[in-house]
Amino acid sequence: TYNTHVFLSANTTVGTIVVNSGGTQFNTSSDYRLKENVSGITDGITRIKQLKPSRFNFKVNPDKTVDGFLAHEVSSLVPEAITGTKDAVEAEDVDETGAKKGDPIYQQIDQSKLVPLLTAALQEAIGKIETLETNNTALTARVTALEAG
Repeated sequence: TYNTHVFLSANTTVGTIVVNSGGTQFNTSSDYRLKENVSGITDGITRIKQLKPSRFNFKVNPDKTVDGFLAHEVSSLVPEAITGTKDAVEAEDVDETGAKKGDPIYQQIDQSKLVPLLTAALQEAIGKIETLETNNTALTARVTALEAG
């Protein structure tokens, strides 16, 4: 296993890219010792229902349709997944990149940041399904008992 990239902030590793014979891992900090004010996600289904997954193609590749999201539509629901601001443009020429004043600064999305919300919504849905199954079993038993006698 080899760290091909190590990302530091204030002399603390906050991410790595690791490769080995089995593949590549893109890692970010997740150790509990780095976190505080931890609480469960309780509105997963509500927030997931507001996401608008779409099919589209990128203008540079009109023949390839993909599934995904529009960054500005996700930004209010999972802001940590979005980099940049809707409709942002360069304020001035940027010699280092060749960007010119008025050029678009495109938003980006880290879709992996949606996983905790998806997991919470799935857990909520599983809980509702289990409750319905329990209620259905109880109701079926009552109906069977009434029919029997």
